[in-house]
Amino acid sequence: MTRRINQAALELIKQFEGFRSRAYRDSVGVWTIGYGHTSRAGPPAVRPGMRITREEGERILRRDVEKFAAGVEKALGRHAARLNDNQFGALVSFAYNVGVGALKRSSVLKAVKAGRLDDVPGKLMLWTRAGGRRLKGLVRRRKAEGELFMTPVKAPPRTRPKPTQPPVRPPARPAGTKPSVNPLAALLRALLAILKGVFKR
Repeated sequence: MTRRINQAALELIKQFEGFRSRAYRDSVGVWTIGYGHTSRAGPPAVRPGMRITREEGERILRRDVEKFAAGVEKALGRHAARLNDNQFGALVSFAYNVGVGALKRSSVLKAVKAGRLDDVPGKLMLWTRAGGRRLKGLVRRRKAEGELFMTPVKAPPRTRPKPTQPPVRPPARPAGTKPSVNPLAALLRALLAILKGVFKR
């Protein structure tokens, strides 16, 4: 079963791809629609004048991301197991932008396979050009991917059971002692005894 990317990585992709309901040419002239979907990623084929709704864009994005996640997992091989969800998601975002083929040839993948994970953010920053130009949008994206890659995944907080309060019991009376007498109750009993004596006379 293909490993899924986490929500943080999906939101990163959506943020930098942006949603476009109408087909357009990207920075290198490729017809694109929705959240960065191109015909190369699979159906639907993108044509000039094509339009989609945001809901359709969300469905297409999830299908595309699943394909790229499978490609990244295959490229990583046995090394995929050492990556946490943020690291894996950052690589999927990178591959979604540059292609799985480019990831396979990149120094990014070489650093991961060599276990030099701290080098990955720097290697990502080598991929900030498109059409021969350094693009600010790609600089921001590579920085965001590098930050996500280096962000530890927080473990869910452990819930400790609340301590049960023991029932409150009166203190035990020492053996051989008589129970304490309520003075008011003793006085009432004495008055009742006097009255009974009066009426008997």
